[in-house]
Amino acid sequence: MPEKHPQLTLKNLHVAVVNQQTEERTLILRGVDLTVRPGEVHAIMGPNGSGKSTLAYTLAGHPFYEVEEPEKNQTQMVLDGDDILEKSPDERAAAGLFLAFQYPVEVPGVKVQNFLRLAYNARFAEQPEKLFPTVLAFRKHLESLAAELKVNPELLRRGLNEGFSGGEKKRVEILQMAVLEPKYAILDETDSGLDVDAIKAVAEGVEKIRHKYNSGIVVITHYQRILKYLKPDFVHVMKAGKIVKSGGAKLAEELESQGFEKLEEE
Repeated sequence: MPEKHPQLTLKNLHVAVVNQQTEERTLILRGVDLTVRPGEVHAIMGPNGSGKSTLAYTLAGHPFYEVEEPEKNQTQMVLDGDDILEKSPDERAAAGLFLAFQYPVEVPGVKVQNFLRLAYNARFAEQPEKLFPTVLAFRKHLESLAAELKVNPELLRRGLNEGFSGGEKKRVEILQMAVLEPKYAILDETDSGLDVDAIKAVAEGVEKIRHKYNSGIVVITHYQRILKYLKPDFVHVMKAGKIVKSGGAKLAEELESQGFEKLEEE
């Protein structure tokens, strides 16, 4: 029975990717242990194919990624003392888990403000005291958050990510993160394809949300550039489906200057 601690805990996580045509299973994660406490920033770095994005999708509950329990050392995925291993993606989101995708999905015809209202209502369905009494009341709240995060209010009235630039997509996703008030947020290569100004804006937005809601943040990235603005408390290096090294912010600087091959030689 998991202990009731305010933290996101992964223990001995083994995950296989399932080919939907052949049903062939390929083991990707091979025993990941990670603990993220409220307000902490954890960066996960590593070469391509090391399992970083698999970890993100597994946490979100993607059906193509199946958790396997070894015969010994039981696997755990616990959010604030509650086992979420068997929970659906919607249930995990309602419990306070948020995933920012590397490539946000475009949904033509669905306005950003309507999408975010539906997402908010689903997130807090079990907390009626947090629900807004009218659509206009929610929109006022949304516009206030958009102003705080420097998101162009015109984007709220457009189709979700429809014709958005890369930077606009990521800004709106950070706005979604603010709307959902996550206990823990997983940012899967959220700096991918962004210029320096957009990276800085996204990082500043994440920092505001972290301080406002005391959210635990997991940043998955290849590069140190976003970590110049989003200062990590812990840096973890993944290789072949496992975390092989952990340290402070200086570890990210070492990886930037020396590369992952140097680490593999140690």
